[in-house]
Amino acid sequence: MFLLQPVLAADEMAARVDKIAQARVSSGAIPGLVLARISGQEQTVQGYGLVSNGKAAAHQPDASTVFEIGSVSKTFTALLLADMQVRGQLKLDDTVASLLPGYEIPQYQGRAISLLDLATQTSGLPRLPANLMPRQVDNPYADYTENNLRDFLRSYQLTRAPGSKYEYSNLGFGLLGHALSVRAGKSYSELLQERITTPLGMPDTGISLTAAMQARLATGHDGHGKPVANWDFTTLAGAGAVRSNAQDMLRYVRAHMQGATLNTPAGLQLVQQPQRPTGMPGLQIGLAWHVQAVRGQTLVWHNGMTGGYASFVGFTADGQRGVVVLANASVNVDDIGMAALLPAAPETEVSQAGQTSEARLSAQAMAEYVGHYQLAPGVSLNISAGPEGLLAQVTGQSQAPVFQRKKDEFFYKVVEASLHFERDAQGKIQSLSLHQDGRVMPAPRMSTTVPESVQRVAIQLPAEQLQAYTGSYTLAPGFKLQVTAEAGQLYVQATAQGRNPVFAQARDEFFYKGLDAQLSFQRQPDGKITGLVLHQNGRDLRGPRDAD
Repeated sequence: MFLLQPVLAADEMAARVDKIAQARVSSGAIPGLVLARISGQEQTVQGYGLVSNGKAAAHQPDASTVFEIGSVSKTFTALLLADMQVRGQLKLDDTVASLLPGYEIPQYQGRAISLLDLATQTSGLPRLPANLMPRQVDNPYADYTENNLRDFLRSYQLTRAPGSKYEYSNLGFGLLGHALSVRAGKSYSELLQERITTPLGMPDTGISLTAAMQARLATGHDGHGKPVANWDFTTLAGAGAVRSNAQDMLRYVRAHMQGATLNTPAGLQLVQQPQRPTGMPGLQIGLAWHVQAVRGQTLVWHNGMTGGYASFVGFTADGQRGVVVLANASVNVDDIGMAALLPAAPETEVSQAGQTSEARLSAQAMAEYVGHYQLAPGVSLNISAGPEGLLAQVTGQSQAPVFQRKKDEFFYKVVEASLHFERDAQGKIQSLSLHQDGRVMPAPRMSTTVPESVQRVAIQLPAEQLQAYTGSYTLAPGFKLQVTAEAGQLYVQATAQGRNPVFAQARDEFFYKGLDAQLSFQRQPDGKITGLVLHQNGRDLRGPRDAD
């Protein structure tokens, strides 16, 4: 149980959030971002960095700068669902099949998928359809048609009952948006404009870019600062197609915080109500929105990311604080958003130099903490024993040493964060919580061993050898790995996912850091690379190299 600390003065909180945002842009991780905050009746908008990397004429983004908001679009789809429910046009427990009579929607032992299942990420449908085979890897949803969707649903078999387990699905929300569009007899874009953006006065929010929006569109960048293509959606628009700016999104957030009025969409309160558990302590899901209890405060939030943008939108359930973070790079900005919603945890305010003990642990003591901890779906924190003490590694990040403050409490020196381990009645470590930027993230212990990928040692291969691996590899229908080399580093990008570095441990053998996955490239006797094998979750997925 956590005690809610006294609320910091508004200017002190603002200074802390500003410092985090400034550091993210100054480090080069994100070319530019806009941070919009609501505190009581006041609201502020601050831009950082540039709207485009490396352009001499680029300027600082502001309240009118347009970004792709990615999966924050799902909250718009959920609001359309809630609006139609309140109007009596459908019910949350209606089946998807009832809205799409021409489709063959999969069932599990007679249990049909409901609209509520889709809206709470519990439908049992996979994250992406297997027949997503984009002509352009950097614009993966653009050519996915309604016929593609029909074909996939007709052939897919659910592995569990709908409603039984939380599992994030872009496909599920894309299907929900499409079903609502069919029921309304209008395109998703038209429905969005009629029910949400026009009533709320959001002229710069929509699917298609108007001329005015195009003129103010920030350039999207990947995680390494390289400009990338914008994403376009057709059939699956409800999953992530919306573009907007901070000015419009402030109106959107404030409407959720203050409730419905005569001119706002019905269902604003319904979307925020917790509907189902996620399986993670303190975290539930409403209609799209995540509802999280943190140190006595309830937060309502959603994040998003496309190939070149990232977003975070959230507010406190008491209606006192709200935040919008829009960035022009596919780099997570959740920490900035959370810092704007919560005062700093007391642990992060303690000086990490000179005021905390750094007693070296014995090998036996370190072994108590070693293991694999689950922070969120697809995100883990691995604790291993190093020569000088414990090492912590979050998925996709480098290892960092942590130092003991007292029994079961450790702190970082490289960032303002700490780890708190919890024991069961027998004294065995069963979970930990990561405290950072006012956010407490619980993580149950999944195993007492660390994935091999965390323990691997990288070697350097010559740039010309790395070039030999570049190309596209098809592992399954609609699922490819695009391998590129840049500045002596090999990168891999899976279909509809971000680009990640991989590291050589031997010729033709590579591994991800912070992710239990490896790649083995297949080489012919003449030296030509003809395919690869992805080793992950105990499976070996083979992919031939596509013809140039």
